[in-house]
Amino acid sequence: MSGRLVLLGIKGGPAVRPGGPMPVSSLLEIGGRRAVVDCGLGVTRALTNAGMHLRTLELIFVTHLHSDHVLELGGLVHTAWTAGLSSPVRVFGPVGTSALWNHFMKSMEFDIRTRIDDEGRPDLRSLVAVDEFGAGEICRVGELTVSALRVEHPPVAECYALRFEGGGSVVFSDDTAFFPQLAAFAAGADILVHEAMLEKGIDRLVTRTANGARLRQHLLASHTLAADAGRIAAEAGVKRLVLNHLIPADDPEIGEGDWVSAVRKSWQGALTIGRDGLVVPIQAASRQEEMRETGNAEERDA
Repeated sequence: MSGRLVLLGIKGGPAVRPGGPMPVSSLLEIGGRRAVVDCGLGVTRALTNAGMHLRTLELIFVTHLHSDHVLELGGLVHTAWTAGLSSPVRVFGPVGTSALWNHFMKSMEFDIRTRIDDEGRPDLRSLVAVDEFGAGEICRVGELTVSALRVEHPPVAECYALRFEGGGSVVFSDDTAFFPQLAAFAAGADILVHEAMLEKGIDRLVTRTANGARLRQHLLASHTLAADAGRIAAEAGVKRLVLNHLIPADDPEIGEGDWVSAVRKSWQGALTIGRDGLVVPIQAASRQEEMRETGNAEERDA
């Protein structure tokens, strides 16, 4: 077993509704490292539910600066610090991530200074390093190599798919319109985690908001229909397609079968429909081993 992917939150968009899933974030254990990918609201609690002690936090990757991907970045790191974090944390993100982090630190200046003086904690400012990246190789950390591909998510220019390599390979599409170049970037990956949207749910989704027409226009211009996510997986020849950042993710009239039906128009390979807390083993040796590994958050093959 090379590692695991934990879908901490699978919802596309920042709104949280009663009983629904949380905005997008993932935990990736690969190449002997543990990386958090995106920090939507709820990531901190979800990490603890996944069995991770927050003081072991070491690598965070932010794909772009929409709030559903980054709202809890500061809160995660600060909470890890109060939970005993004393080792360095590296945060990788697009242009603007440093400013985001610095403003968070400024907003928490009183609390941080007080806890250093009163509780004897290490200086959080010296523990966190923020590296801003563009397309190409981002970093090499031990056996893990991470690279980025700029995708199309208008109006956000700095938006990146990420590929993690290290005893296995996992690619995150990030938020993107249908982007054929992503297939080459994801070629041969063990897992492709791709955002997905169902067109039949869009009208009901925009009806629940106060800016329906504009939101509908944005969704159609900036996100990928489920069938097109399948096209990318097929062209890339990946071993498994995992649907994530679901739009809509909390429509009671849409079930797992709707997602499966849409994707099967273009992808006949291994398929997982995301849900909060789902564990997907990387390079699982057998279905039986997968079931033992995933436990209550078992992977759902469709």
